[in-house]
Amino acid sequence: MELKAMTAKELTRIVLAKEEIFILDVRNETDFNDWKVEGDSVDVINIPYFDLLDGVDDALDKIPDGKKLLVVCAKEGSSKFVAEQIVEAGRSNVHYLEGGMKSWSEHLEPVKIGELKDGGYLYQFVRIGKGCLSYMVVSGGEAAVIDTLRMTEVFEQFAKEQGAQIKHTLDTHLHADHISGGRKLAEQTGATYWLPPKDATEVTFNYEKLEEGRDITVGSITIRIQPIYSPGHTIGSTSFIVDDQYLLTGDILFIESIGRPDLAGLAEDWVSDLRDTLYKRYTGLSQDLIVLPAHFGKVTELSEGGRVMGKLSDLYQKNPGLNIREEDEFRRIVTENLPPQPNAYQEIRQTNMGRITPNEDEQREMEIGPNRCAVHDH
Repeated sequence: MELKAMTAKELTRIVLAKEEIFILDVRNETDFNDWKVEGDSVDVINIPYFDLLDGVDDALDKIPDGKKLLVVCAKEGSSKFVAEQIVEAGRSNVHYLEGGMKSWSEHLEPVKIGELKDGGYLYQFVRIGKGCLSYMVVSGGEAAVIDTLRMTEVFEQFAKEQGAQIKHTLDTHLHADHISGGRKLAEQTGATYWLPPKDATEVTFNYEKLEEGRDITVGSITIRIQPIYSPGHTIGSTSFIVDDQYLLTGDILFIESIGRPDLAGLAEDWVSDLRDTLYKRYTGLSQDLIVLPAHFGKVTELSEGGRVMGKLSDLYQKNPGLNIREEDEFRRIVTENLPPQPNAYQEIRQTNMGRITPNEDEQREMEIGPNRCAVHDH
């Protein structure tokens, strides 16, 4: 019997494959209730580390023998200590999460969404521990990255493996739940960074204006990324139609919910824009478009292979946020009883404007926890 480390990548594969795993989370109760590892075949319990300092006997009664066990904490040290005691008590198949929940928060898993009509591919990068989604369009030796996360090296390496040079990075809006890597990736690769100008009134850097009518092409085969102004989550929120097949909705529309309008403190002002986008602009688009959002709220939104996607017509049938008939009821639902706001969201917005420059450790700390960008993510 020996203790083994499990990486966030290995845990992601287990969750996506729906393999059974039992997790002992030794963080404090508040942190556990706020955010945890979840999955269809994941059983998880919380026993705080300080309750286990005198021994793990009480915990052993709650841990099934013979099942793969993973001990989790914030950074790694506490989980490794507890896991070692469990191994010494005679249990086998015991692991600790390498890098703790911080590594879980940062892991990106690339999945192929599909081929594009005239050549090339569209990939989705699933940040399973935080519910964020990024995208890469690859065609003719070029790439564009949409809603880039701050782990820019992942996108650089993936593009290199595809034999592509990153030419564009685009943000659908000024993010408030995570730090954008779009500008950094553009600087590292010589790409053009695009941002909706209505979200950029306070930014401190140069950018290319992302507006309707300014289509972006990728590769010699010319894959078209068509901006669609779609305000409501922010005043500048912009969706993209990629290759006439895919609708990248940013934080306006999710698979099981809709975007919240309050993260800039302007919920009452933006709720009408949100309704117009969802109930007018999107209804005028082809209902065969495949919706690809910038976030997911629950693991139930992950389909085969970890993809987060849905046909627009299906969402209009099943998504509760698209089926609120009365405008007053819609206004009440999206402005009252919302989930808590994301951790450090004001500081994250300031960082994405370029107004503050936190170091790597500070950025990591700011992003800890779930994204909470959706109306129904309680």
